[in-house]
Amino acid sequence: MAKVKITQVKSVIDRTKKQKDTMFALGLRKMHRSVEHEATPQIEGMINKVKHLVKVEYL
Repeated sequence: MAKVKITQVKSVIDRTKKQKDTMFALGLRKMHRSVEHEATPQIEGMINKVKHLVKVEYL
């Protein structure tokens, strides 16, 4: 499967609990940190929920 690199570019301060939990589940805890995941439908759905807070690169 393809890999996806997700970088947090905006803060989770003043966001809903669901968005904060989604960011935590993706492994993003601090600004400008990146994580890599397999591009599964579950990860794609999570990215879609917080797309305004992250930058996504497909590897």
